[in-house]
Amino acid sequence: MKVSIVVDILLLQTVSIAIASAGVFGAAIYYILQLRHQSKMRQTDLILKLYSEWKTKEIAEAYLKVTNLEFKDYDDFIKKNGPWYSERDVYTAFRVVCLLFEEIGVLLHRKLLDIDTVADLFTVSTKRTWEKVEPLVKGSRKHLGPHQFEYFEYLYNEMKKREQKL
Repeated sequence: MKVSIVVDILLLQTVSIAIASAGVFGAAIYYILQLRHQSKMRQTDLILKLYSEWKTKEIAEAYLKVTNLEFKDYDDFIKKNGPWYSERDVYTAFRVVCLLFEEIGVLLHRKLLDIDTVADLFTVSTKRTWEKVEPLVKGSRKHLGPHQFEYFEYLYNEMKKREQKL
């Protein structure tokens, strides 16, 4: 009889340990799922803020000014518009638009945004803008430093990679 009581106690302890372990395991799974959900919510919030900024009148006007620029190459652009950082509307528009794409590129590079969401909202505008300003960015790097709008270029390249996969 004493042996059966000891076995019952051991069995009860084993069952209680198993239940406690399952509880800890369940809590860990719940916590991981909550973290993933919070991460997606932060990404959604970021992308909505960026997209609402994209829809402002200031950005729309700057985007149109940049995408409608006419120039043959970097030197032609400088000849028509003066040196970099001149107080001219074209340079303001250029910086406003390129810095927005630079911001998106940084967030994408740091994995705070995923490429699919960014591409769903910004593919056409990113491609069109980068292809328009690429000679200007690359020309400006000779004078202003090699890292000018590097994350904008990163964003463009990541979108091209995604497009090739699809």
